[in-house]
Amino acid sequence: MDKFDRITFDPDIMAGQACIRGIRITVSLVLNLLGNGQSPTEIIEEYSELEIEDIHQSLSYAAWLAKESVYAYPLDRAA
Repeated sequence: MDKFDRITFDPDIMAGQACIRGIRITVSLVLNLLGNGQSPTEIIEEYSELEIEDIHQSLSYAAWLAKESVYAYPLDRAA
């Protein structure tokens, strides 16, 4: 998880949610804004504490969390 040096977890900040550099801006907020059509430039204009790398790491972190492994199990033919 070393590659996510801008993603922090502190139980005293936003109840331990994944935040950007210890400030009260959560990764989920950034992802929600992106998902609802805001551009990174618009997000940075609205949240001046953010930097473009914060947005990039939020996306990378989300991709890392969503990474799935699919395991094929044999079908139970007796059922």
